[in-house]
Amino acid sequence: MDRAPSGLGPVVSEDTPQAVTFYWRPGCGFCMALERRLGGIGVPLDKRNIWEDPEAAATVRSIANGNETVPTVVVGGARMVNPSVDRVLEAIRAEAPHLEPAG
Repeated sequence: MDRAPSGLGPVVSEDTPQAVTFYWRPGCGFCMALERRLGGIGVPLDKRNIWEDPEAAATVRSIANGNETVPTVVVGGARMVNPSVDRVLEAIRAEAPHLEPAG
């Protein structure tokens, strides 16, 4: 990612993700827990319900070895199946630092 002049931070362009992509399905306790924890610390989420969005389901299958395992989280080039909050935050720092929650 490019840096702004004077080292002010990353340049955010049209191609820069504005949220963490969060694949989920209704009734998934792991999804609810991860969503609650990430939302609680201010991580922006672009939620995709794999039961209502066939393209989202196909994406999850491509990441999870043909399975529809959720939560599946995408941050830039990082793809994670049932990650911990710490793993998501590591991916944010590496792939999309502008999404890192303050504090």
